[in-house]
Amino acid sequence: MKSISFGRLPRFITLLLLVMQLAACGYHLRGEAVMPFKSIYLSAANPGSALVQELRKDLKTNKTEVMDKPDKAEVILNISLEQQDMVILSLDATGLVNEYQLRYRVSLRAYDNQQREWLPASDLLLTRDLIFDNSQILAMSSEETMLYQNMRSDMAQQILRRLSHAKPVSLPEK
Repeated sequence: MKSISFGRLPRFITLLLLVMQLAACGYHLRGEAVMPFKSIYLSAANPGSALVQELRKDLKTNKTEVMDKPDKAEVILNISLEQQDMVILSLDATGLVNEYQLRYRVSLRAYDNQQREWLPASDLLLTRDLIFDNSQILAMSSEETMLYQNMRSDMAQQILRRLSHAKPVSLPEK
């Protein structure tokens, strides 16, 4: 019979305890969120935007039903503004652009059919700096597109995190 080696046992127990602590503290993988509601309706100024499509996909992944009518949903997420723009940060000695700042802004609000606020109206803003090389215009255009796609994914994750911590707040009586 082989004898059991206890030399590695303390490492295994430490690793096991660490994994159990992560599970106990509510740790989730990025993109995985537990929503405090079962269904949601997405209302947007541009319902076919890439952000709305990504939110639909992420919500379905998180087992939240995306409804086609607001009266059937527990929560209504209204995205009133989705805007991306570019601002010049610096110029070189000849007046050509050296650096841009890409901005991606989303205005949103979440509420239910009883007009209770789940998320108050707020603006979310993401920025990225883009160092521009005039000799590689095509590559710079591809990098700009990629940065905006990454910003959109980050924005969808921020919105999901906010929704996962949202709670209904009754409006004061008038």
